[in-house]
Amino acid sequence: MTHPPGLLFTRARTEAADERVFLTKLAVLAALTGLGVVLALRPEPLALFVGVLLLAAMYTHAVELQHQALHHSAFRAAWPHRLVGVPLGLPLLVVYSNYRVRHLQHHRYLGTPQDTEFFGFDIRKPLTVGLLLRGMFDYPRLVLVVRDVLRSATGRWRYEYGDISTLMRRRTITEHLILGALILGAVAMAATGYHGVVLRIWLLPLLFAVPMHFLVELPEHILCDTESIDVLRNTRSIRGSRLSTWFTNGNNLHIEHHAAMSVPINRLPARHDETRRRAVHVERTYPDFYRTLWRAIRLPPPRSPVSPAHGG
Repeated sequence: MTHPPGLLFTRARTEAADERVFLTKLAVLAALTGLGVVLALRPEPLALFVGVLLLAAMYTHAVELQHQALHHSAFRAAWPHRLVGVPLGLPLLVVYSNYRVRHLQHHRYLGTPQDTEFFGFDIRKPLTVGLLLRGMFDYPRLVLVVRDVLRSATGRWRYEYGDISTLMRRRTITEHLILGALILGAVAMAATGYHGVVLRIWLLPLLFAVPMHFLVELPEHILCDTESIDVLRNTRSIRGSRLSTWFTNGNNLHIEHHAAMSVPINRLPARHDETRRRAVHVERTYPDFYRTLWRAIRLPPPRSPVSPAHGG
């Protein structure tokens, strides 16, 4: 597969201006998360509800920021990415190094049976409402993460999707243990009378964040050509608004990201015009995508040709 030269497939290094953009995003995340905590701890039901939803949104947004960190496109040096990336995933129980290994495999093997995307479901399966609902409310993933925490604590954790280096295995185990310490801390708080705090600022937001994050990730490759290794055919971009681009941290510009995955996210909008000219799956807004998805679900599956009966 070859593509003519153009900005879309051009690599770019992270510069000081890109670092400032990412640090600003972290500051906004911290401020909105703090506001969510204050609201979630208020006695008024409306404030509680708004606070929980805001925290769910921020936990979702944090994983999208973590996604940039695992590509090492947020800072000029490599070491800050793990330092920032690990805590960004903790509220949604996403272990940074494990996510990094599997997600980079996803980029390498997209369009092949070896694809190992970290979130979502197998988009090669027949599309049904039931399949979407199972993916949207994938709370069993949280149970599997807790299982991996226990396996890490007892020396039994193994990477299940191919090879992993000794360094990445050690880092993944360490980060599972960090998550385990957070869970134990939450249990201790609940046992000493602060169960309401744990419920309001973590468990209830987590309940909403799981489907919220699924809806962010869903458009990436679904209804695209899953048997093609051409990013212009197997991936989708959504132009979106400034709000959706910020909230998803550029995940809406997914073709642009797959075309040159090390490019800082804040530079992707400049490549969208080329994507619109060259790519197959480009939507204007998220509602446009979900209307397309709904029509695809409602369409009956194509009938298989009927073989003639053979008499005996």
